[in-house]
Amino acid sequence: MDNVRIMDQISDTENTDENFLEVIALKDALIKLNPREKEILTLRYFIGKTQMEVSDEVGISQAQVSRLEKNALEIIRKNIT
Repeated sequence: MDNVRIMDQISDTENTDENFLEVIALKDALIKLNPREKEILTLRYFIGKTQMEVSDEVGISQAQVSRLEKNALEIIRKNIT
């Protein structure tokens, strides 16, 4: 199974150098998410579940998981740039 990394989804494609400042910025941005968004991102990117698996686990539709994931990634993106 290929795990999708959260930094792959939000990182700047022009600056591919990974460093500890990105990790710190990511941690700070995660604090700004609500509990549901944190849960979805944790299940998706840290545990490696699919959107359908997340949907089944948290009891919402796959479309809602997709929307919440997209919104959470946008919040993070705005907070680390």
